[in-house]
Amino acid sequence: MATTVATSLPQFNGLRPQISSTPVRTLAAVQPMKRKGKGALGARCDFIGSPTNLIMVTSTTLMLFAGRFGLAPSANRKATAGLKLETRDSGLQTGDPAGFTLADTLACGTVGHIIGVGVVLGLKNIGSL
Repeated sequence: MATTVATSLPQFNGLRPQISSTPVRTLAAVQPMKRKGKGALGARCDFIGSPTNLIMVTSTTLMLFAGRFGLAPSANRKATAGLKLETRDSGLQTGDPAGFTLADTLACGTVGHIIGVGVVLGLKNIGSL
């Protein structure tokens, strides 16, 4: 049931309101919109083999693989203007033969999680997940 309320809205000029004697059109009570889902925060990870979990593990693993095997920039491989990777000495110590450092692991893991969250939210938005 919609109710109408006749009010006049004050107009402001600086910090002082200018009270108008003419009322503004009546305002109808707004009914809340029905939502069809829980929104972006409704993605659930029920168990180890859930689609959300598989997407996150896959995207993070692929990004770590790309960083470790030289397919993505890292601390010891910088990208040039032509997007070619060239080796340089970053000064970071590592025990890995390929020169993959802790900073590379954290950076690639973060980017993998960002990609995974984007995929999960995109699939959730189109209703495939």
